Amino acid sequence: MKPLVVVGDSILDIDIEGVANRLSPEAPVPVVDVERQWIRPGGAGLAAVLAAQSVGEVSLITATTEDQDGRTLARLLDQDVQVVPMPLRGATVRKTRIRAAGQSLLRLDTGDGTADGAVSASVTRTLRAAGAILVADYGRGVAAHPEIRQLLTELARSVPVVWDPHPRGPAPTPGALLVSPNMNEARQFAPGYVEPDELAKVLRDEWVADSVAVTTGSGGAVLANGKRLTVVPVPVEARIAGHVRSDACGAGDRFASAATVALLDGATVADAVSHAVEAAARFVVAGGAATMSTCDSAAVAQTGTAQEGGSAFEVAARIRSRGGRLVATGGCFDLLHPGHLSLLRQARAMGDALVVCLNSDDSVRRLKGPRRPIVTARDRARMLTELSSVDAVVVFDESSPSALLERLRPDVWVKGGDYSGADLPEAEVVRGYGGEIVLIPTVRGYSTSQLVAATRSGD
Repeated sequence: MKPLVVVGDSILDIDIEGVANRLSPEAPVPVVDVERQWIRPGGAGLAAVLAAQSVGEVSLITATTEDQDGRTLARLLDQDVQVVPMPLRGATVRKTRIRAAGQSLLRLDTGDGTADGAVSASVTRTLRAAGAILVADYGRGVAAHPEIRQLLTELARSVPVVWDPHPRGPAPTPGALLVSPNMNEARQFAPGYVEPDELAKVLRDEWVADSVAVTTGSGGAVLANGKRLTVVPVPVEARIAGHVRSDACGAGDRFASAATVALLDGATVADAVSHAVEAAARFVVAGGAATMSTCDSAAVAQTGTAQEGGSAFEVAARIRSRGGRLVATGGCFDLLHPGHLSLLRQARAMGDALVVCLNSDDSVRRLKGPRRPIVTARDRARMLTELSSVDAVVVFDESSPSALLERLRPDVWVKGGDYSGADLPEAEVVRGYGGEIVLIPTVRGYSTSQLVAATRSGD
């Protein structure tokens, strides 16, 4: 399969998390005692990382520079995608959110960087080798570059091009297979029109696009595809955890990346939009872009605030005393793999602390058979506590964590896999004390059982 190529402006996103329980004596503003700093790629960088969760090869064409924020962003991106750089004039764009008790108090935007300079031969080669192209425009010049636009116009005749537009950016190049503005963006692009159906039709014609999908948040999307107009709702199963505190940040990137992946796999536009609506809904319910963050331990150390330790129940008591939100997840976590890390990262982003309920060795043997676990509970717990997303680990002996959850009572219980809420043996306990259940799909291609089987087949 040919690679998926993302083209656009990358941003460094930072979330500074802390506790705000007093006001400053200088002014009536909250004082935030910083506990952690989370960092992640934003803009086209986020779209590329999201696409890389489903596609083996993703390249990102983006403008970069060698300032401190640029180096941090490059380090984050290099973990998941191949970056094909363009020159950036000015400083790397950074967005910093100050948060306390799960709420954003302030956002600081810095950096004036814009794409500049000639397009290199490597950029041209990367675009021409693409199986599908996603343009993630954030108004910083990559999508407006004349050479990039010429290439995209040419390639759209033979390669699926998805364009996620930005009001400060240019119009999509003619021939895009799918353009995906949200409602607010669509209204800015087509003043005088209000309803999503008329916006989709008007913009499809104005942009000379094959299809336009106007996303409407919890309403899903309205698709103008040829002469057809279709409302694509959010599936009921994607709303299982609709009452969980959600963050819509990154929903547009998730929609666009999921649609591009589906088109790369050969889906029709209608099927790609349906898939993208569901993927974006699940992404928001799971915590949005914050789930893609990693803890910047060096930055936390610089603040002079060490992470507080303690048992799972001490962590729970401390979080509740601050009015925070406790999240828990559970499982065997035998042979840690990227699927586990994705689950833990997403779970931690849903609240102010994450407790892992870990099956004991005897419990794993009852569930998985006499040859498991591979790693003892003591060592599994030790590895989990080393992860920045995990605040505490507690081991239980039963096959189900129901009794433990009755004592711990997390606000949110997170499970990965192909469950429905009713399939979980602990669901009755969690709902009985008023907790919420979030189900996160597994990362395709990763399973401890598969890893064990593959290892033993080679013996």
